[in-house]
Amino acid sequence: MSQILAIVGAGGHGRVIADAALECGWGEVVFFDDRFPQLLSTLQWPVLGSLEDLMATLHRYSGIAVGIGNGKTRLSILDRLLERGAPVATVIHPRAWVSSRASLAEGCLIAAGAVVNVGARIGRGGIVNTGATVDHDCDLGPGVHVAPGANVAGSVEIGANAWIGVGASVKQGVRIGSGTVVGAGAAVVSDLPDDIVAVGVPARSRT
Repeated sequence: MSQILAIVGAGGHGRVIADAALECGWGEVVFFDDRFPQLLSTLQWPVLGSLEDLMATLHRYSGIAVGIGNGKTRLSILDRLLERGAPVATVIHPRAWVSSRASLAEGCLIAAGAVVNVGARIGRGGIVNTGATVDHDCDLGPGVHVAPGANVAGSVEIGANAWIGVGASVKQGVRIGSGTVVGAGAAVVSDLPDDIVAVGVPARSRT
């Protein structure tokens, strides 16, 4: 029987997960989105119902992924699924490279062209997006999103729900606090506290 992956959230991030999942061997993809029944499909994939509809039919699916870009929302849904014993899937695009000595928690996406190097730890619901790199011995908390083309050097610690923007770079050994957003193209060369927006070269808090 074909393995079916159900994805929560039929927006752009959900479609990236769908595409990667089919490339790495899932037989079928379906979506659940709270815009149902106004939204019945996304590209060629059907939207079968709302999140609550999925929660009532978890047993029908071989795996479930959360395709929501917002880290807090993604983790909230992911934790509900895990509490229910749902088969939460981590999806790794076949053209990504993940060291066998790295660790990925539940519900991660490693997109095409991404690299996760030896000793790196990616927390639940983490995203290492298209062409991004996470080098050796990094520790990324739950819900962290490393956006396309961003580069995180070795031994970096990133707190829960932080966002590393498109094309940003993070110097080795730096700590980035929970909930902090690093702007596109920024260069982080020293520690950043929780819950700030940091932009520029070098990255500084935007006031």
